[in-house]
Amino acid sequence: MDIILFGPPGAGKGTQAQKLSQKYRIPQISTGDILRANVKEGTALGLEAKKYMDAGELVPDAVLIGIIKNRLLEADCANGFLLDGYPRTIPQADALTVILDEIKKPIDAVINIIVPTDILIERLSGRWMCSCGASHHIVFNPPKSEGICDTCGGTLFQRPDDTSDAVSNRLDVYQKQTAPLVDYYKKKNLLKDVDGTKDIDAVFANIDTLVAPFK
Repeated sequence: MDIILFGPPGAGKGTQAQKLSQKYRIPQISTGDILRANVKEGTALGLEAKKYMDAGELVPDAVLIGIIKNRLLEADCANGFLLDGYPRTIPQADALTVILDEIKKPIDAVINIIVPTDILIERLSGRWMCSCGASHHIVFNPPKSEGICDTCGGTLFQRPDDTSDAVSNRLDVYQKQTAPLVDYYKKKNLLKDVDGTKDIDAVFANIDTLVAPFK
């Protein structure tokens, strides 16, 4: 199965992607992960991408789609793949379609996890991190002692991009980027909406029902 997974920050997209990857034994492909891997390995495309990343600029679509194409041609994608958070724009979607046609791996479904903005803000702005890597949430997973990590006893902190204002901005950007893509894939009869407000297992069960026919 060849799947694209959409979802705004805080929708639980990463968690669902991991569960799908584990059940169906297909790789979860994140553009950030493969960019870092190519840079680390010093591939030609990775070195090209590094120039932009070091300058704090976005990696051009032409470079990014080349890296994605190489990744999709790797052996572990033979039985399918899960694209996590890509494409994000119409030009990226067009380029991806061309690549998938070339390698004869058409998309089976585009799963769109939907969560209202107010819930997303609550989820993200309530998250507090620890330098040990543990995370807490003031509503869903509060620490036993306020401001103290349950795991190591360290001081919890909030990431700059998890403040309410930053979260609102991230969600605005996401909506502007993905709204056209929703229509793009709906016209191709690939889009499948999923209610992301339910608990993790219920959301996964719904997604699983939608993708199971493609295994």
